[in-house]
Amino acid sequence: MASRIENLFIKLKNSPRYRWFIMANVSVGTFMSTLDSSIVNVALPTLSTQLHSDLSVVQWVVSAYLLTISSLLPVFGRVADLIGRKKVFSFGFILFTLGSVLCGLSTNIWFLIGTRIIQAIGASMLMSNSSAIITANFPPQERGRALGLTGTVVALGNLSGPAIGGLLIGFTSWRSIFYVNLPIGIIGYLAAQIVLPEDQPQRGNEKFDTLGAILFTVGMVSLLFALNNGQDLGWTSVYILMGLLLGIILLGWFLRWETRVTHPMIDVSLFRNRPFLMGNLSGFISFVVLFTNTMLMPFYLQHILNYQPSQVGLMMSAFPIVMAFVAPISGHISDRIGPVILTTSGLTVTALGLFYLTSVTDTSTVWQILPGPLLMGLGSSLFQSPNNSSVMSSVPKPKLGLAGGLNALVRNLGMVVGIALSVTLFENRQAAALHGIAQATAAQQTSAFLSAYHTVLFVGGVLSLFGAFISLNRKGYALAKD
Repeated sequence: MASRIENLFIKLKNSPRYRWFIMANVSVGTFMSTLDSSIVNVALPTLSTQLHSDLSVVQWVVSAYLLTISSLLPVFGRVADLIGRKKVFSFGFILFTLGSVLCGLSTNIWFLIGTRIIQAIGASMLMSNSSAIITANFPPQERGRALGLTGTVVALGNLSGPAIGGLLIGFTSWRSIFYVNLPIGIIGYLAAQIVLPEDQPQRGNEKFDTLGAILFTVGMVSLLFALNNGQDLGWTSVYILMGLLLGIILLGWFLRWETRVTHPMIDVSLFRNRPFLMGNLSGFISFVVLFTNTMLMPFYLQHILNYQPSQVGLMMSAFPIVMAFVAPISGHISDRIGPVILTTSGLTVTALGLFYLTSVTDTSTVWQILPGPLLMGLGSSLFQSPNNSSVMSSVPKPKLGLAGGLNALVRNLGMVVGIALSVTLFENRQAAALHGIAQATAAQQTSAFLSAYHTVLFVGGVLSLFGAFISLNRKGYALAKD
């Protein structure tokens, strides 16, 4: 068996398309791990009912996954530098697949949240190494195109989750959204053994930045825990104040430590590069904005309009379908004219989509709702690929792998903050609308829901316009000459 795999690897390596086989394998891991960032969104109403949990608890099925990834991306990126990317990436498939099976076997909400954390550890191993593997195996003249395509896979994975999840739940059950990863994970692992080349880990005196990893992980968990639970426990709660304070102190200590340690986990000097900084800031805002609606729209469609999960999936598939067609075109155009016009207009169009959705009611039809997701899909298509290309093209080539890891970290932080912002603001506005009402009628509950939902969408639209302003100011970018 081993000799057959070795012979197959030799044939693939000698193929002129070998690098694209590598990218295909990386894309499988990237799509699978990012898909599970959002695939459960459409299942939240079903999970809330069947596992007897309210929104403030069930949101942790999503938040725990994203929080774990955000905390571990830099850690596993650095571990891979020291022991080899193929080892870490391959084991990521195993752990992610095991976590997926355990998620599908869950019988209560807390077991599901715990197994989502296992799943997320595997996902962080996959996501932290995808850009570095591509960077190491593509020549400079093709690297931008390959990284742009990877960015498109990331966006499609994140944004097609509700559509795929809705269809799976509608035709089977919520457990299928986790079991579907089993064959994909097994194929991905076997392909990694055959396709990925053996990389040479860093040797010599370089050591893993243990203190930096602890400071970053604990600080990030503390801060994001406080952000996610502020509304539920109260922003003046001792637990929330302690979480915010501890997170800020530890992350501040981490940044100070990283500027002094010989072999840092994260090279913070990259953020002194203006195009890199502006690209990551606008990318962060774009995912905050997208997840304000991605988190709440399934509840609107199921609880207010009484759609079935399969219908919700079809409705939300408008977004990834538009991205699949437009994103590659926008990436190609950005190679010719640069990213500024496309990224700025993309965030502006996204804002228009969010503002449009503030007009939906409890009697809106599919055709009245659909322009909102279509506009948001178009806006994200115009933004994502050019922005990823801009970020990766603004750093020295020896730091491309590190830059890709930081880009992934910022993206996941955007999703976590987007979920926390949407849920906190929604629950606050809904409670305010029902204040003083002892026993709310169905009509009053619907009115409160829509009022709160519209507020979240409006805030998201304003943030998107702010992101467009930031994107417009990414001075110092130059088209790649490779």
